[in-house]
This record gives sequence, C-alpha cells and structure tokens, in this order.
Amino acid sequence: MPASVQARLCVGNTQSELSARSLCSLKFEPGPVETACCTSAAWAAASLSAATLLSCALLFCRSFDVNLRAVLQVSQIVARQLIARGAPGAIVNVSSQASQRALQGHTVYCSTKSALDMLTKMMALELGPHKIRVNAVNPTVVMTDMGRVNWSEPQKAGAMLSRIPLGRFAEVDDVVNSILFLLSDQSAMTTGALLPVDGGFLAS
Repeated sequence: MPASVQARLCVGNTQSELSARSLCSLKFEPGPVETACCTSAAWAAASLSAATLLSCALLFCRSFDVNLRAVLQVSQIVARQLIARGAPGAIVNVSSQASQRALQGHTVYCSTKSALDMLTKMMALELGPHKIRVNAVNPTVVMTDMGRVNWSEPQKAGAMLSRIPLGRFAEVDDVVNSILFLLSDQSAMTTGALLPVDGGFLAS
C-alpha cells in the first residue's frame, strides 16, 4: 500500500451496514483512503484479508475477553469472598513468555499477555494489604494436546527451540509445579512476580 494511502478497518454485522454507517463518511477524509471491511457474516474470509496490525476488532475483543477480562472478573469474585471472610489467599495467573517478547504473527496474543502481566502486578499491589498474594507464571510452548499439534512441524519448532537454552518445550507438569509453588506457603513472601517457565527463553 503506498505511503500516501490511509487504511481503515471497519467492523459491522453486514456489508450493507458498513456501507451505510462507515464507508460513506470516508469521502470526507483528506487524501486517498483504502478500506478493509471485516464483517461478522464473513468472518473466515475477512480474517484472511486483514493484515496482522489490522486485526479485526472482533478477534481483538475475543482475545482480550478470554486472556484478560475473564481473569479480572474471576479474581474479583475470589478476592471479595476472601476479604469478606478475612482470609488470606493466593492467586496465580497463567501468562506467557509472549508477554515479554514480540513474536511474529502474535500481535494480539502478545498484547493480551502483556496486559495480564500488568494486571497481576496491580492485583498484587491492591490486594496485598488484605494478605492476598498474586503472581503469574510465564511458560514457553507447553506440550498439551494442542501444543503438540501446533508445534509438530520441525522447522517451526526448531526455530523456537533454538532460542531455548534447555533445548526443549515445557511439559504440563513443569507449569503445574510452578503454580503449586506460588500457591503454597513456600512462596509466602512472593507477590507481584512473573515466573518464567521457559527453559531460559527470556534470558536468551
């Protein structure tokens, strides 16, 4: 796209809605404008047509709903119950190494996990006076069923493994054991921490 051309991504329920509500107003914009339309009625085609940095707002919202908003809402419920009972507690959020490294093709995912890291720190700050600790684990690729499928291609896996000093991806138990540590009294003085479970990826 030429440097002089602006880009706008419009989101709506139907193409006709976009035309009526959004696209007609572009004639008032200065300079030439190219548009990328993302409709929920044609999600598959639209998601393929949108560039990474022009990710559809629907995908953006879904990702933040799952990776950030859900964490906040569940944590609020738990924290209120603990405070009402006057009980101490511990919360561990599952973040990712992607919160601290820009990964090609993961614009929205990296952003959600970075936001989760800061939410973890803010929760630690605000809930600390109530004796509630809040930490996060930041794993590398984890060999869940989905992880094995997504990282089974040797070239893709090799590129990531070459950046991990321990030379392997995490197993589920690696993550579970780290979470159990942060939930236990063995980490009684730890809050607001982001614990890498990444085989050294973030150190490389």
